[in-house]
Amino acid sequence: MQDEIFGPVLPVLTFNTLQEVVERQQALPKPLALYLFTRNPAAERKITGRISYGGGCINDTVMHLANDNLPFGGVGASGMGAYHGKASFETFSHYKSVLKKANIFDLPQRYAPYTQEAFAFIKKFMK
Repeated sequence: MQDEIFGPVLPVLTFNTLQEVVERQQALPKPLALYLFTRNPAAERKITGRISYGGGCINDTVMHLANDNLPFGGVGASGMGAYHGKASFETFSHYKSVLKKANIFDLPQRYAPYTQEAFAFIKKFMK
């Protein structure tokens, strides 16, 4: 397997240990989703804690997409950001900073060309 699969194909890969799973996935691009079927809480913690992925389910598939309260999105090549609910607002919002300075009191010494006198004035002013 070289790429993400978005079609009706289900590859079945076998591994002898969870560490093999982690190492194999860490060597590949980050997947959009991870679905883990297990009854073992330690395996659940190991897989979800060591593999980076966009979102996923434990003992289910695709349902994380259907829940508007859960953010959905990828990491790395699978996409950046997330959407659904508040996450949509955050992802599709652009925070822009704007500083507006009053021109009533402006020191010309702040601007080039800088002279020794201007430097001395600013140094005195900063104390």
